[in-house]
Amino acid sequence: MKRLFGLCSVLLAFASQPSFALSPAGESSLRQIQTGWAEINYQLPPAQREAAFARLASEAESAVVGEPQAAELHIWHGIVLSTWAGAKGGLGALSLVKQAKAELEKAIELDPQALDGSAYTSLASLYYQVPGWPIAFGDEDKAEALFKQALALNPNGIDPNYFDGDFLLRQKRYGEARAALEKAIAAPARPGREVADAGRRDEARALLAKVKEKLE
Repeated sequence: MKRLFGLCSVLLAFASQPSFALSPAGESSLRQIQTGWAEINYQLPPAQREAAFARLASEAESAVVGEPQAAELHIWHGIVLSTWAGAKGGLGALSLVKQAKAELEKAIELDPQALDGSAYTSLASLYYQVPGWPIAFGDEDKAEALFKQALALNPNGIDPNYFDGDFLLRQKRYGEARAALEKAIAAPARPGREVADAGRRDEARALLAKVKEKLE
């Protein structure tokens, strides 16, 4: 079970600017959550991440309570819950993953284009990484459909291409996986997201090396 949640720990570091629906305070909260996520995910030792993500999830929840109509904050609450679940692992992570799913679905309901469709990528990542019924809601067909929606909104983004590449690798669709991961590595830099970009590109390069081994 811990393995099934392992890649949830690298969810997600989206790049887009917040929409104009966010207040200045909401924008500040969003940036703090994004920065905190990247620092925890890529700079803290693994043993310290679960507690750090728990604290960040509390901050993200408070931000959502302050601006419940802001899809961007729901997205990032979902992302933090997901990565907390990945750090926690095991059956104890299931409730967190289900909460993350609800947050991402709420974000899509409010504004499906928020953060360049990041909610679709996050939700797709959950669908292909968590167990299926009766344990959880995992569904590879739903994951693929959601990735198509995410890439329609953000075709050159580092995160949708990275996670789609990982999904395709698991599907043994190696040629498609290589193309997606190469796009992730070549994705435009995101101002203010340097830590997240560097970490994600390293992950994409590692996956691409595995794909190339399969293609040899």
